[in-house]
Amino acid sequence: MTRDRLFPGDRVVAYLFVLLLCALTVLPLLYMVSLALQSDAEIYAGDPVLWPKTLRFDNFAALFDRAPFGRFFVNSLVVATLITLSHLVFDPLVGYVFAKFDFPFRRTIFLAVLSTLMIPFFVRMIPIYTMFSQIGWLDSYQGLVAPFLIDAFGIFLMRQYIAPLPDELIEAARVDGASELRIYARIILPQTRPALAVLALFTFVYQWNNFLWPLIATSRTEMRTMPIGLTLFNEEYFTQWNLTAAGAVLLFLPTALLFALTQRYLVRGIALTGLK
Repeated sequence: MTRDRLFPGDRVVAYLFVLLLCALTVLPLLYMVSLALQSDAEIYAGDPVLWPKTLRFDNFAALFDRAPFGRFFVNSLVVATLITLSHLVFDPLVGYVFAKFDFPFRRTIFLAVLSTLMIPFFVRMIPIYTMFSQIGWLDSYQGLVAPFLIDAFGIFLMRQYIAPLPDELIEAARVDGASELRIYARIILPQTRPALAVLALFTFVYQWNNFLWPLIATSRTEMRTMPIGLTLFNEEYFTQWNLTAAGAVLLFLPTALLFALTQRYLVRGIALTGLK
């Protein structure tokens, strides 16, 4: 049923349904902010407090007093940014090769790359940990970044976007004497900005929130990332929920900002690459 054929009652039901979905999405975030601004007495009063009587902004300052959250933030930012930049360099290049070059076993190799998506990371984690331990890469930025420098999903995403681009543009550039790298840099990349925005957002958000590998690969406090740093407030019999929530708010802000900056490319990129 199209929008013009909706009856007034149907529109009311549709709007209420959308509002309900929005509430289910936003309310947990609002309660997280509420917890971050509550005092210890309000949190452990027994009945949940939906909004504090006095806003305790000093909870955010307490994060940096009780743990090196500034260093945690820098570590997360460095790791997520380096991995995102690596994906933006390598994934489109490999996707372009699979989309526009004809070579033996191209389809077989592409399917082999995609098959790695079915291998959970924890299956590869132990061999990677053992190898990095032997070469001294644990507790280092290179140890946190190296396992994620290129991604099969990113290759698939870029290949799906580049494949429908007209071959005539590439052939015309070759006739004019342009090198393959020049064709890639001047013709292909400018047309893939929406897909690159989607790739950057997905990669940064995943790596910013990555918990398992930084937990395994780091043992020194100064090399911990933000998600690992939040566990410092979880003890055996006691959890400082207000400080944990305050850290979660800080963890959420960079991804929200990145989404706001790439929002206009996000919908277009997902639609044009055929993602469901």
